[in-house]
Amino acid sequence: MNPIRAIISGFRNYANFEGRASRSEYWWFYGFFVSLLIGIFVVSIVWQAALFTLWGIYFAGMLLPLMAVTVRRLHDVDRPGTWAILGIIPFAGLRLTRILVRPGTAGPNQYGPDPLRPSPEPRCPKCGWLWWPEAQFCADCGASSR
Repeated sequence: MNPIRAIISGFRNYANFEGRASRSEYWWFYGFFVSLLIGIFVVSIVWQAALFTLWGIYFAGMLLPLMAVTVRRLHDVDRPGTWAILGIIPFAGLRLTRILVRPGTAGPNQYGPDPLRPSPEPRCPKCGWLWWPEAQFCADCGASSR
């Protein structure tokens, strides 16, 4: 997943704690979070009146999307989302980072399909045309239902 798609996906699924997130989605979104954090830090050094206001607004706005993408990333490595709490415990955050860096479970797991290798779409056995969701016949060759 490219950086722009990962950031958009993180914001689009800002409150989605279901499913899975690939490593690239998580780390690009996290990199975006840290980059803005550094930018706010620089601005707050130059203009100290903005320090508490900017930091408060930023953390309030980014907490939910960051937690959601972290939980989905944990689901990708087949761990429960409650393990995200490790991030606030001193030294346990290192263990969480090691888990988040690991490749996801290949294929579907208990949390959903693999984000990198989605299930193949149903296709007509005769001509290979993509089936419509409730189709009884193939739209291309007319073969009967699956």
